[in-house]
Amino acid sequence: MILPKALAADPSRSRGRAFAEDDRGPRGPRDAFQRDRDRIVHSVAFRRLRHKTQVFVAPDGDHFRVRLTHSIEVAQIGRTMARALGLNEDLTEALCLAHDLGHPPFGHGGEDALQASLADAGGFDHNAHTLRLVTCLENPYPGFDGLNLSWETLEGLAKHNGPLGDRTWAMEEANAAFDLQLDSWPSLEAQVAAIADDIAYDNHDIDDGLRSGILGLDALLELPLVARLWAEIEHRHPVLDQTRKLKALVRDGIGAMVGDVLEETRRRIAQSGVETIDDIRLAGRQLAGFSSAMQKEERGLKRHLYANLYDSDELRPIRMEAQRIVGDLARCYRENPEYLPAGWRRGEGEVARLRGVGDFIAGMTDRFAIARHEALIGPVHLPEKF
Repeated sequence: MILPKALAADPSRSRGRAFAEDDRGPRGPRDAFQRDRDRIVHSVAFRRLRHKTQVFVAPDGDHFRVRLTHSIEVAQIGRTMARALGLNEDLTEALCLAHDLGHPPFGHGGEDALQASLADAGGFDHNAHTLRLVTCLENPYPGFDGLNLSWETLEGLAKHNGPLGDRTWAMEEANAAFDLQLDSWPSLEAQVAAIADDIAYDNHDIDDGLRSGILGLDALLELPLVARLWAEIEHRHPVLDQTRKLKALVRDGIGAMVGDVLEETRRRIAQSGVETIDDIRLAGRQLAGFSSAMQKEERGLKRHLYANLYDSDELRPIRMEAQRIVGDLARCYRENPEYLPAGWRRGEGEVARLRGVGDFIAGMTDRFAIARHEALIGPVHLPEKF
């Protein structure tokens, strides 16, 4: 069932961009949201994602996912759901592709270290830094800083997980420049992008975890969702070799979650009585998401991944070393601002200077952070396997 057209974001009714643009010159037949997506894809920050950690450190393990491949997979899932629901596919895709632009090197471990290192300058948050990148730090255009994305794209990036009560300095700064109504819910496209992220990393982290040997199938089969999917695969393909069955498990996991989200989202929309996109923002609750039954199973899967993969004995030392790298770099640049490239030296006071340090480190890829540490501080000790 396609949702009513009035619930989808309409590029012809966009609230516009923060800066008026001179449209002279070739632009092609693209609407506002298509242009947003293309600006994201062509950005330096997007290209850097190919060398940033998803679960396993990006310099090693060519078959493991990195932030770039994860973002592309999220976009595929998000666009599929947007099409099935009759939402704007281009806005959904733009939000999926950009949702992780603000991640520093080494994933969440690197973020924790940067947050601690910059606590006296307001800390660091990857979601707020995504907004900072696309509104301030990327500068491909002559008339303004940032990518000058449409209001709807910025809104979706800021609050795809819901209204923002506790806001970091970077989010407040972006919002002050272009009011994103942070107290309201975002569009359905943003909500779909957020749930697509969950679906992608739940299932693809199972794939990478099994490939690495850190996750075991027997332990996964203790989870009701995985056990049910595996039993169905065994029934359909009784003589298939286990390697191919595991690939089917990942596909079927995505399919089961996507189907659940589509059914549950349609049910919530019908029950809520919303009629316009403005009603979506004032609904007071998330309207695109898992059913209660799937949500319970998905949370159980997440707990398993945290306990047996993200915080495993194999990955914990790597995370600790990654945090040491980021912490050492932050301390080095704080104490030796002359080491910063000229464009990152901020002279508007101590807090601004430290935030410049954060901006520079957050933009680093894993391998660049390693190289800077080795050049400025000393050796890095990361296992080759992951």
